[in-house]
Amino acid sequence: MATGRPREFDIDRALDRALEVFRRNGYDGASIADLTEAMGINPPSLYAAFGNKEALFRKALDRYIEQLDYWNEALAKPTAREMVEHLLYSTADFMTNDCRPRGCMFVRGVLSCGESTEAIRAELEARRNAAEVALRERFERAQAFGEVKCDCDPGDAARYILTVLEGITLRATTGASREELHKVAEMAMRNWPD
Repeated sequence: MATGRPREFDIDRALDRALEVFRRNGYDGASIADLTEAMGINPPSLYAAFGNKEALFRKALDRYIEQLDYWNEALAKPTAREMVEHLLYSTADFMTNDCRPRGCMFVRGVLSCGESTEAIRAELEARRNAAEVALRERFERAQAFGEVKCDCDPGDAARYILTVLEGITLRATTGASREELHKVAEMAMRNWPD
């Protein structure tokens, strides 16, 4: 039985490089030529290893989510206030890390998807909605246990925090410094309902 040629590239490293291209250019803005050049492979190798551009994007998105471990840390914080504070400051830190392209793969991806990539847009929106649900549920628990002394709607609170987080990511993409984004986080925390 004949076997194919062994891979001559590190698939994890290639995936990390594809992730950088998608973070920088979005889905539509990342051409196969851009991806294969960054990954150091040819198009047939990309297709053999990942299937197609959409499948590669989904794998890169999974890898990106693994990098967002500060979300799990935040959701495990003992209070909703600590959770939000951790999310705001950690997002500013992550998005301004000099070791990776600035900005959020979710936000950039949704903004760059055209009509022909509706499946990618739907995937990004579904994952973003899951984050909103997690925040809403945490705010619901905070209200139930008297942690938050206001009657604001947990869904509204979740959307507010996500909007601030998305604003931080967009500002990071356009060059805002970590210090500037920490000031945004500080101002948002001043509005926390005690």
